[in-house]
Amino acid sequence: MPGSSDKTSLLVTSSYQMQESSDELPRRLPLANETARALRLAISRGTWVEYLPGERELCQRFQVSRPTLRTALEELESSGEIARAPRKRCRLLSTPSTKRRRRSESRVIAAISSKPLLAMPPSAVVMVDELRMNLGRAGFQLEMMVSPACFSKRPERALRDLTARVHAAAWVTFGSREPMQRWFLRSGLPCLVAGSCPPGIPLPSVDLDYRAACRHAGGILRKKGHRHIVLCLPEGSTGGEAQSEEGLREALAGGNSIQLTILMHDGTPDHLCALLDTLFRKNPPPSAIVVARAAHVLTVLTFLQGRGLRVPQDVAILSRDDETYLEHLRPTVARYSIDPTLFPRRLSLAARQLAETGSFPPHAVRLIPKFLPGDSI
Repeated sequence: MPGSSDKTSLLVTSSYQMQESSDELPRRLPLANETARALRLAISRGTWVEYLPGERELCQRFQVSRPTLRTALEELESSGEIARAPRKRCRLLSTPSTKRRRRSESRVIAAISSKPLLAMPPSAVVMVDELRMNLGRAGFQLEMMVSPACFSKRPERALRDLTARVHAAAWVTFGSREPMQRWFLRSGLPCLVAGSCPPGIPLPSVDLDYRAACRHAGGILRKKGHRHIVLCLPEGSTGGEAQSEEGLREALAGGNSIQLTILMHDGTPDHLCALLDTLFRKNPPPSAIVVARAAHVLTVLTFLQGRGLRVPQDVAILSRDDETYLEHLRPTVARYSIDPTLFPRRLSLAARQLAETGSFPPHAVRLIPKFLPGDSI
């Protein structure tokens, strides 16, 4: 996977002389050559038929810049593998056997995301990298598709165009919501949800058990005597957010005068702070906040600091999710975490089975996170 820098590496060759033999050191190839190799591999596996996608999609797919991609395309053109023309997509000059390659023979597993890799949280970047390596060992190639249109309220056209262009043995969705999941359910294409599905959508899925985590969180806060608890969730909730609310309500059911407030925000710091400001003007104000998404924990903590509220003396904070940067906060944040290799391992096993058989039991794989105590509660 390319790093955040897209500078072409120098081609380095050297040798080490010994008494009777000379061993060549490993080569570090230019990124354009590596991109050309990845393009050839995808073409040989029948990822595209007749034409390559546009430059923007290819840059997002391979996480490279346009100059690097164009250099790679020039290499393929010079070797007679593609034909290029101004303002037109590159035409494949492949053999008839490659063009007739069936979707079921593809060794590509396509993953759809609304954001490019470098815009994802650190844990998601590590997860995708681990997933790519696990699938690679099994002979599959993971291809990232960045398409915000597929995550809209009406994604049908975008999904139809994408799945027609890319011949994948299986599809994996990251952060998908109900409209996208229903489309895949109707299409019959093999799809694995990296996340949760709402009731009535029997697609296979792999996710953390947010219901169990928030049920545990509610039990802790209830024992500590909190009477007004806030659950902070982003708008456009996925199945995981709905399960978080369900688990917290289960933990607080039957409690004496325990008030639960669900705070839905648009994900921006300004909106979240405005909602918190309104909430803390009420009587009684909340004494504990359970926050989904680690980035929003930073917003909540700085908001409380700005109002002169102490953690945990005035307000307790508990994070449903974990990121490595939370380790550097003081007071330490109580949170739920999981081995970073476990999720991609289970996801790759499910994706492989789906790609190899075309089917997978429509059940949910749920991984129990570990509670990490902290000074914030």
